[in-house]
Amino acid sequence: MSSRGVSKSSGGIFDLPRLKEEYERISAESQAPAFWATQERAQTQLKERSRIKNIIDSVESREAAVEEAELLLEMAKEEGELSVLDEIAATLEASEKVISTMEVSRMLGGDHDLGPAIVSINAGAGGTESQDWAEMLLRMITRYCEHKGYSVGLTDWQSGEEAGIKSATLQVEGEYAYGMLKAESGVHRLVRISPFDANARRHTSFASIFVFPEIDDSIEIEIDEGDLRIDVYRSSGAGGQHVNRTESAVRITHLPTNTVVACQNERSQHKNKATAMKQLKSRLYEKELREREKAKDAVNATKRAIDFGSQIRSYVLHPYQLVKDHRTNLEVGNVNAVLDGDLDALITTYLLANAGGPALPGH
Repeated sequence: MSSRGVSKSSGGIFDLPRLKEEYERISAESQAPAFWATQERAQTQLKERSRIKNIIDSVESREAAVEEAELLLEMAKEEGELSVLDEIAATLEASEKVISTMEVSRMLGGDHDLGPAIVSINAGAGGTESQDWAEMLLRMITRYCEHKGYSVGLTDWQSGEEAGIKSATLQVEGEYAYGMLKAESGVHRLVRISPFDANARRHTSFASIFVFPEIDDSIEIEIDEGDLRIDVYRSSGAGGQHVNRTESAVRITHLPTNTVVACQNERSQHKNKATAMKQLKSRLYEKELREREKAKDAVNATKRAIDFGSQIRSYVLHPYQLVKDHRTNLEVGNVNAVLDGDLDALITTYLLANAGGPALPGH
């Protein structure tokens, strides 16, 4: 199979000759002294070159795998050696995984898909039950990020009265962090026998996850200092541990939009304020995009009350075990694996179903 064949058989997903031309163009430009005149643009171009190189390598790797499978099949036919069929199947299966990865990468072409994400988790109505569920979602998202090799920082949290959390904010850094995690935006529903109910009754709990792109300094967001209320307070570790004796935690409220952000993970008030301002810019930027594209936006459908009928996904632990994504109807029987961060199938299926379609919930 020739490289031309791979390009053609990709069904228009990837134009390999064009990608190689683009890679060479950026490489040539990067050698020019003027390339580094604007640091932000240079870094963006180099990230794009890296992304293109990964696609090229994946396509060529797929080509090599298929050629190897074809060769093994010919040998099996000629020599009647059926033992190689398992090897052929394994080779093709590996090739299929490469194709799936490439297809997901193709879909993540939004302005911020390649970059970092800010993840906000909030408990819904239901007191301790929902707060415990929110903490389970925090662990699920954290574990997923760890599986993907992303860097995760817990920047703010509010502990529940008895258990769990009322809210938490994560900063996630890694390739396609925002592009992948944005599929988790919405209300998540849990059905289980409550560990907090002495009568062991079944309870339904709700919590929300919303994901925002982290905005870098190359995008200017004008914020009037007079529109801000800045509060400082004593921070504490997650779960109320390691209470700080100084008022280093920072909460910023943008009064015109009533947008509230906070950071308490650093001992320095200055660092916490800088992180909170970055989160505020990200949220205001996202808000501006939504207002510009209301006709295409589905945020109002997903930011309904965190309650019955508004969920994007259900996690049932009793009377049977099942995770169901209501947007794609994908069902996963291994609930424990999902809650341990195995979200690849759920996220990939959703992204594939929405390729070229409506905006994602909350985006």
